[in-house]
Amino acid sequence: MTNKPNVLIVDDEDRFRSTMRKLLTAEGLEASTCGSATQALDELRKNHYDVVILDVRMPEMSGVEALPKIKEIDPDIEVIVLTGHASVETAKSIIRNGAYDYLLKPYSIETLLEKIENAYDRKIARRKLVL
Repeated sequence: MTNKPNVLIVDDEDRFRSTMRKLLTAEGLEASTCGSATQALDELRKNHYDVVILDVRMPEMSGVEALPKIKEIDPDIEVIVLTGHASVETAKSIIRNGAYDYLLKPYSIETLLEKIENAYDRKIARRKLVL
């Protein structure tokens, strides 16, 4: 990847957000965090991101509920949904609402980095088609 994506990590667990931000930053990515879907929606209205890492289970608003709202704000943003509680219905809903992909917890950082890179590459390719 020549350019690095700007990533927003959305998860209600402070420790997870902090660790994930450090890992992504160590890999040369720009990474910011939000502790809730509501905060993420506000952040996305103010700043540009290429990829969102979105947890499914959060208080106030789930990742599944937030996903279509994220896509309304920025239809070109790629969203990777993280879940420790997989179900066929959740997976269908996530993909139907425009997520790039989802990952089951636990997963390796290498797997997540690959998903981020692939999502970013897809976004860049789509942008080139429009131009």
